[in-house]
Amino acid sequence: MTHPDNREPTVFTQDELGWLPWLEPYPADQLTERHLAGLVDAARAKSDYFRLLVRDPDVLQARTKTDKDIFYNPEGGLPRAERELAATATSRLNGCIYCASVHSRFATVHSKRGDDVQRLLDEGVGADLGERWNAIVAASVALTETPGSFGADHVRRLRAAGLDDAAVADVIQGAAFFNWANRLMLSLGEPQVQA
Repeated sequence: MTHPDNREPTVFTQDELGWLPWLEPYPADQLTERHLAGLVDAARAKSDYFRLLVRDPDVLQARTKTDKDIFYNPEGGLPRAERELAATATSRLNGCIYCASVHSRFATVHSKRGDDVQRLLDEGVGADLGERWNAIVAASVALTETPGSFGADHVRRLRAAGLDDAAVADVIQGAAFFNWANRLMLSLGEPQVQA
């Protein structure tokens, strides 16, 4: 599938964007119970992206449960805003405008620091967001650029910024998950400015 008339966004934004697939999504009217179980949330059947991934419902189910555990689990660890910050920083570095728009909105809603989130989008991962957020962004960047470059210095910096072991694990998991998610989004379709 091609979208020659698509107006792709050219800057990172907190605006809601659309996404257009390059492959034909699985037809919504042909989803079986197994597919719906793979989606975890039946509302995802409306998404072209999830209907592409549902071609392997078992992997999608595991992916979705992992996503929900990383970002929605209230049992300790990072506050939701900072989990979203890790996803935003990773998406910004990877150039995934779509994912950055989604997770920057969540980071703003949960942190009430919309100006700082926008600074990250505008200036990139080198933006000064205060030491705690800078440490989270630096760790996410290291994991994104070359996972092996993430190390003890990043952990020490995160701990010095007030993160405990569960919170450090959340940074790692949020960045790692979005390295994978960005690559799927970037290789399966393109973002679209909503009319």
